[in-house]
Amino acid sequence: MPQTNLWPRLRPLLARVERPARYLDHEWGAGAPAGDAFSFCMVYPDTYELGQANQAVRILVNAVNAADGLAAERAFLPAADMADLMREEGLPLFSLEGCAPVGEFDVVGITLPHELAATNVLEVLDLAGIPLRAADRAEDDPIVLGGGPCALNPEPYAPFFDAITIGEGEEATPETLARIRELRDAGAPRAAILRALAAIPGTYVPSLYRWRTEAEAQEAGSWAEPIEPGVPAAIERRVFEGFARSDAWEPTVVPYTEVVHDRLNVEVLRGCARGCRFCQAGMMYRPVRERSADNIVAAVERGLAETGYDEVSLTSLSSTDHSQIAEILARVNGACDGRGIRVSVPSQRLDAFGVEMARLVAGQKKGGLTFAPEAGTQRLRDVINKNVTEDDLFGAIDAAFAAGWRRCKLYFMIGLPTETDDDIKGIASLAQRAYDRAKAAVPPDQRGSVRMGVSVAVFVPKAQTPFQWDGQISPDEVLRRVGLLKRSVKYKAVDVHYHDPKTSFVEAVMSRGGREAADWVEAAWRRGARFDAWTEHFDEDAWREAATEVGLEPEAIAQVTREPGYVMPWAHVSTGVSTRFLALERRRAAAGETTPDCTFGACTGCGACPTLGVDNELAAPRVAPAGAGATRGADEGAPRAGAPEGGACHG
Repeated sequence: MPQTNLWPRLRPLLARVERPARYLDHEWGAGAPAGDAFSFCMVYPDTYELGQANQAVRILVNAVNAADGLAAERAFLPAADMADLMREEGLPLFSLEGCAPVGEFDVVGITLPHELAATNVLEVLDLAGIPLRAADRAEDDPIVLGGGPCALNPEPYAPFFDAITIGEGEEATPETLARIRELRDAGAPRAAILRALAAIPGTYVPSLYRWRTEAEAQEAGSWAEPIEPGVPAAIERRVFEGFARSDAWEPTVVPYTEVVHDRLNVEVLRGCARGCRFCQAGMMYRPVRERSADNIVAAVERGLAETGYDEVSLTSLSSTDHSQIAEILARVNGACDGRGIRVSVPSQRLDAFGVEMARLVAGQKKGGLTFAPEAGTQRLRDVINKNVTEDDLFGAIDAAFAAGWRRCKLYFMIGLPTETDDDIKGIASLAQRAYDRAKAAVPPDQRGSVRMGVSVAVFVPKAQTPFQWDGQISPDEVLRRVGLLKRSVKYKAVDVHYHDPKTSFVEAVMSRGGREAADWVEAAWRRGARFDAWTEHFDEDAWREAATEVGLEPEAIAQVTREPGYVMPWAHVSTGVSTRFLALERRRAAAGETTPDCTFGACTGCGACPTLGVDNELAAPRVAPAGAGATRGADEGAPRAGAPEGGACHG
């Protein structure tokens, strides 16, 4: 049945809101409305300028539209002013391509990009006129699917979704939609559809599991108990096995308005085996799969020709790890020579950013560089398995500033397990010495333009990582340590910025909470919480009052440290990396021992490849940087090669 076109009702509202271009269709490269096909609306739970830049939205919309009989459109959460106006005017959430009510689609997918998007999920559902909880939905309501990074601990979101895809969606999403269409055409009731979805690999249907008590969970080894025969006790992450051989060119929408990362993005590899112990993405996307240089260069050339962008970014968790990165950059720079096109690599590894890499990255246009030492002392870098040294940082600084860069930002975390005040002071010392090296690397008359920034995030213990059992320090303690850092930085030219510990606290509760956290999210949303990742919108009182209402003790979730044998609320979800390996890594962290990257040497036994049936796929053999050592203790020789930079591992 044709969908309703809401444009005549939407158009008069656009003059009354900020940035009306957020709500306009017909961007260059946009697809056609769904029409009479089985319809899927892919929703990013934040504003257009954030969501349009999200590669997962682009990939999944393209994958669905490439399948026979399926049609996908995009939708984004309107900004607060537009959302309020829509409620006032009785206008429901709409898709972009056809301006159709999201509630009229057969299936609605909502990605879960980060923990602070939780209340936005409810804002999406409410604006769409879809009951918030799956248990309250009628037969003719859309099936609501979830997925994304936060699906690795799905429980704080579980009651709001009919089904959640664990892992990569290129194949899983079209398969799921085709199954729903088949069953809908056969007249199957909603309950039967959900039971059938539970049989699709990588699909979690929360309503088919009972939530155990803590005592039951610790005895059974899982908090989630299947309530029907045939429902899997554990859900294994879905992997797109054909990624390395798939076309690196993804049809791209060019927006009318400026968006975050407004450039052509080409994904060069997926996965990272560096093994930073705080990094969820490094566990979530294993094994490593590289696209070939020919594939990548062809995608860049086609993408630039079809979009008109003047910047291309070679994206991944650790792009400079690609075995052919020097060849790729040389060929892309050659193809772009004289055209005013900037080539960027957003995640540079410290130990790989030498003179040649500095020459190849960004061509003649030098913006700012970002490196992520993560910790201020070698002891703590060994604890987190960062596997880079001060010499790696200083070598990268020397190469970058000699090659023409004048601005650099260093990322660190506060509150990492075993951190002491000496580690905090080490951040100040390292940043100041990096600034000295930068000034020394440039001509005397240019030293006044050298800038060094320090950005400090609060450690958030993430599900499915070796640090998942570690508690977060309190917001008050964060502020104490930030104060110590600021007092320890003596150079006015070194700017220190830090993340709000109150929002990081909510992140930690959402990262570590069980199904009880869903009541907290809903109660906070009903008190006005939304856009919690936006500083101007975050409302701490809403979250505090919500915790009191539902009887939740958020500190007991975020700040309590458990023994590695404790069964966490996501034990029924598997990334392929074994819990035994995570516990072993936690013990190695306590001992200050590092673990090597298996793509440069032998298998480290994480379990991902044999469990998932997929091996590392490299375009060419990787060569460890000079001086890279083997696994070592805290006081032994030089560390193994470095890890992803640019904050990419923050998850």
